[in-house]
Amino acid sequence: MSSSPISRRDCLARTGALAGGLIAGGVSVSQAEGRERLSFAVVTDTHVGYRGSDSAQRQWVKTADELAQLDVSFVLHLGDVVDGGRVELYPVYREIRDRIIKPVYEIPGNHDPADAFAQHIRQPVDTVVDHGWLRCILCNNAHRDSHDGFFTESQLDWLAAQLDATKRDDRLAIICCHVPVHQNRHPDRGWYVKPEHGQQRFYELASAHRDELIAVCHGHFHNGIRGWSDRAPLHEICFPSALYNQNRGLEEKQAPGFHPVEFRPGYTLATIDQGRLTLEYRPTGAEPSVKLDLKRV
Repeated sequence: MSSSPISRRDCLARTGALAGGLIAGGVSVSQAEGRERLSFAVVTDTHVGYRGSDSAQRQWVKTADELAQLDVSFVLHLGDVVDGGRVELYPVYREIRDRIIKPVYEIPGNHDPADAFAQHIRQPVDTVVDHGWLRCILCNNAHRDSHDGFFTESQLDWLAAQLDATKRDDRLAIICCHVPVHQNRHPDRGWYVKPEHGQQRFYELASAHRDELIAVCHGHFHNGIRGWSDRAPLHEICFPSALYNQNRGLEEKQAPGFHPVEFRPGYTLATIDQGRLTLEYRPTGAEPSVKLDLKRV
């Protein structure tokens, strides 16, 4: 099979049902045997308190009410819970989050002070959540004073232990951290985990656990869905902001990776069934617009 990136144009040629595209990722047939269908939702970059107004709060209410209606096991929030370190707004965020009813698991973004996150959202910040056969490894790789990502040696040791345990337990895993690990430069934002900040060892761990690791999930970019599959079978995915997204012209500039042209604020429905990971982009207040079905090679 080819592991070359799939363009949106190719996607549109392969599906007419939705306005977006068909991209792909999944797990091998042997790994999928005996594993029940599992659905969860992904939301990120709510930025409650954005620009000192209540606009982000009102948008989060709309998104939370829609998430409450989804038939999913849990919700992942990939960071930037509040905007600009506004600690006083964590209770506001949580009150709205509680409308979702089902479990919500957050990680900090670069707008979230780690100590405030620990106080208002969860301790410990780096943790593991199991839902049946799927292990979600939640890891804070964001700093308040930088857009880049950072893994400490102790975090990477912890991550190695979690992946080893995933293999022993016969589970599959996704890793969630706010800042992408994948190198990206112009026309992308250029924000990622640089080699001197843990990138090399992270990829060594990912390669060693290629049979267990489905995807690495990020927020941070505000570009709709953005991702790369050049380290297949690993898929690295930035998810759409629930508050705002921007068109950086990635398709026109032939940026590597995948980037469906959809920039409305929204969230994503993720389903793993029969070895396939399907992502459905749902702009808040609108019908689903993009279906992503990434093939494991």
